[in-house]
Amino acid sequence: MKLTAAESATAKSTAAKSSAAVSATAKPSTPEPSTPTPTAHPYNLIVLDMAGTTVADGGLVERAFARAADRLGVEEGSAEHATMLDYVRATMGESKISVFRHLFGDETKAQTANTAFEEAYGTLVDGGLIAPVPGAREAVERLTAEGRTVVLSTGFARVTQDAILAALGWQDLVPLTLCPADAGGRGRPYPDMVLSAFLRTGAVDSVRSIAVAGDTSYDMLSGVRSGAGVVAGVLTGAHGHEDLAAAGATHVLGSIAELPDLIAELEAAE
Repeated sequence: MKLTAAESATAKSTAAKSSAAVSATAKPSTPEPSTPTPTAHPYNLIVLDMAGTTVADGGLVERAFARAADRLGVEEGSAEHATMLDYVRATMGESKISVFRHLFGDETKAQTANTAFEEAYGTLVDGGLIAPVPGAREAVERLTAEGRTVVLSTGFARVTQDAILAALGWQDLVPLTLCPADAGGRGRPYPDMVLSAFLRTGAVDSVRSIAVAGDTSYDMLSGVRSGAGVVAGVLTGAHGHEDLAAAGATHVLGSIAELPDLIAELEAAE
């Protein structure tokens, strides 16, 4: 049967609509995936330890510990004092109240020792017995000038951290400083301070874009547990190359002054 011109046009239109419907069913339209805007640098958040890493304190921790132990009746030079001091050295970088809880096993004694320690350390700091690690301030300023966010962290209490910053004139050196109390009370080797820096600054989208640097095994453990992409140990403080590497350091540097170049080299290689 021969179709009229009008019927033929209607049939073609119907066929075209059917074909389009089938095509739409077979190949549903999906939005194009968005491309994330790249950040200026892969490592845009730098979390640095203080004593032993950016700050040279000349063994003030041990001197302050001796005063704290003495207040609890532990005589300097005794076997008990030597055992405790060995533990203090092994746990450098840990929150000091946690150290005293382990040593004295009693919360009241631990708090008394911690208070004595913080007072003694603060007095020593006020006496001008600390200084920046050579090149530390310059490293921080270079990293900041490159558009990165630098955070200073410590295992000391806030009052001691503030005393150190004031003694060095570093109150405005970085936008954020952290102590264990700022991260819910847990210091190193927990990752809490690093993760608090990540959450508070919003400087990077991934923990892999964080670089952590410190001088102790606990600094390294904290960085590893946070998922940081760079966990750099420095040889200006408590622990040596072997201990830092065993705790997970991705790199071991002579000092914090080498960190900006390391980051630049890693980024250039990516």
